Amino acid sequence: MRRFVALSAAVLAGFALLTTSGSANPESAVPDLARQAVGGWVGTWAAAPAAAVPNTPDGYPGYSIRNVVHTSAGGDRARVHLSNAFGAAPLTFGHVTVAVQATGPDAVPGTLRSLAFGGAPSVVVPAGAEALSDPVDLRVPADTNLLVTTYVPAKSGPVTYHPLATQTSYFTRNGDFAASESGAPYTEQTSVWHYVSGVDVQGGSPASNAKASIVALGDSITDGYGSAPAANHRWPDYLADRLHDRYGVLNAGISANRLLLDVPGSSAGQNALSRFDRDVLSVGAVRTLIVLEGINDIQQEPHQTDPAAITSAYRQLVAQAHARGIRVLGGTLTPFKGWRVYDDTLEATRQAVNAFIRTSGVFDAVIDFDAAVRDPADPLRMLPAYDSGDHLHPGDAGYERMAAAVRLDRL
Repeated sequence: MRRFVALSAAVLAGFALLTTSGSANPESAVPDLARQAVGGWVGTWAAAPAAAVPNTPDGYPGYSIRNVVHTSAGGDRARVHLSNAFGAAPLTFGHVTVAVQATGPDAVPGTLRSLAFGGAPSVVVPAGAEALSDPVDLRVPADTNLLVTTYVPAKSGPVTYHPLATQTSYFTRNGDFAASESGAPYTEQTSVWHYVSGVDVQGGSPASNAKASIVALGDSITDGYGSAPAANHRWPDYLADRLHDRYGVLNAGISANRLLLDVPGSSAGQNALSRFDRDVLSVGAVRTLIVLEGINDIQQEPHQTDPAAITSAYRQLVAQAHARGIRVLGGTLTPFKGWRVYDDTLEATRQAVNAFIRTSGVFDAVIDFDAAVRDPADPLRMLPAYDSGDHLHPGDAGYERMAAAVRLDRL
């Protein structure tokens, strides 16, 4: 994300935070559709595909990439989602495995499983598409790290990735080591996630309680910018800790993402309305959506200073989610006084958007992140104890405060 800031001073947007206040719409406003997981499958981890890795016209032929991902819900079976969303050519995965992480790139002995796709050991994924693996028996604990390893045998075109992982993953350029329990072959590191976009689990034991998932749609604040690396201190991680395996929690944040506009040539992803079907509606067993987006529309160039444009986008997100039987909680936009582009006009837009979130009745409930993290002595600023230091993004304490502000009975 810091690389992207160098491209555009305004591009690293913040995002909304949450604290749940009163319920706006009655529960009956949401269609009474089944929210249980189809076949018992629940999302335990997700990362929204954001862009293609720059300067990868041939992809990563011969690479084994060991992605480290963190679960929210546990289960006794697992399956993996792989993405070629931003590819320009068919992509062949020659070998894919999943395992429980021991330390670094090492797998817990006996947990590594090779994945199949329709019974075949490899799969070809067209440009713009994704693949879902067959399930494997694997005891997946809640609140633990998994290793999802992909081996691509041939040139495949631009590589789909999620740039702000806030996590160290591993790779080797020396061939197929996907089945290696030992991490010894993985001599290089990366701070992004390649190809993998989700992991689902299926219950079966008394310890596997999750029957549905919560999706957090957002930008850099949801994505965890400013949180401690490899600590899983994003606010959705803290929310998962509070839920204790009651629901899966899926992070659909993309740093610098906007509701209304794309940023061509950047890693900020498609605008939220464009990616909504892939990153929210197509995810299985979603019970509740938390929307925390809009501050980038205000503070990035070109500035969106018409609140009606932002609130119209909220209405559309809610309408589409309700059509699928998904509850929607709206998060107010957090303070950003002191951020490099802050001015009175942009602040007035934020205040108008927050007034809509709090009072319009469009959302099924409101999470007032603004109230949760602002400084009582200067409400237009974030409380210093919660601020990462740039006056837009929270640090670990701020993310924990956000998660603590969510009323679990509104989920």
